[in-house]
Amino acid sequence: MEFIDKPLAEYAENHTSNESALISKLNRDTYANVLAPRMLSGHLQGRLLSMFSKMIQPKAILEIGTYTGYAALCLAEGLSKDGILHTIDINEELETRINKFVSESDYANQIKLHIGNALDIIPNLNEDFQLVFIDADKENYINYYDLLIDRLPSGAVIIADNVLWSGKVIDPSQLSNDKDTRMLDKFNKMVQEDERVENILIPVRDGIMVARKK
Repeated sequence: MEFIDKPLAEYAENHTSNESALISKLNRDTYANVLAPRMLSGHLQGRLLSMFSKMIQPKAILEIGTYTGYAALCLAEGLSKDGILHTIDINEELETRINKFVSESDYANQIKLHIGNALDIIPNLNEDFQLVFIDADKENYINYYDLLIDRLPSGAVIIADNVLWSGKVIDPSQLSNDKDTRMLDKFNKMVQEDERVENILIPVRDGIMVARKK
């Protein structure tokens, strides 16, 4: 996920607004106690998600793939006063940890955690989502997108994480041998060709696809 030299990456982070004390605490806790902590959005991406959310000021946000709740807390910073964030994760072992940090935040009454299969849960969520963040199983990115795009209002934004997959999406051997790489490449091409949206692929961290519904 390191696309630029480490000193330059550190320079970028040093010139980016700080995360809150609670989010910083969650960051440390994840690295100390949870498997695969690199799945965490991290400082730079977290501030980017927060910035998008604050610019949109959504009344409803959907996050697919909660992990330990870092991105959810970042996204919640831009919620309108009476807004709601629905976040879905399939790993029930993380539920207690997620709820702990959510309960300590200023958004405890605005974040709703769902544990289970997102493909089953999403159809039952009766919200007009203005912002969607996809950061879950790569093989279902297209399924999540297809499930949501037609029900989103004009101007809604979908953000998908890990779309460069550590650079594997341009490696022919990985495209031939790795299913996740193939699915992410297919997802990127699908979004690029979808006339319902305008999009930009941002090479931040592991790559972020941003698509705005026309």
